[in-house]
Amino acid sequence: MENGEGIRINKYFTQVGYCSRRVADKLIDAGAVKINGEVPEKGTKVMPGDVVTVRGEVVSQDTEKERVYLAVHKPVGIVCTTDKRREKDNIVAFVNY
Repeated sequence: MENGEGIRINKYFTQVGYCSRRVADKLIDAGAVKINGEVPEKGTKVMPGDVVTVRGEVVSQDTEKERVYLAVHKPVGIVCTTDKRREKDNIVAFVNY
């Protein structure tokens, strides 16, 4: 946490490796996120000791996902976006991880 003053909820999700800020904002808008049992607004700060959940599952430093780094020689025609709705031939589909 930053200086004991807490951090914005979407930044918290990126720091623990749960998801990007954009995805965090979508989860918050959908009402899937709770802080200490309360549905937060965008910009709500997570304080030390707060319990953050997504769809009932606790999200914390302890539940951080293992990071995997890949180096890929990307062929022409494969785009680097991860949004499968916009681009079907994207890097995520190409790597299939």
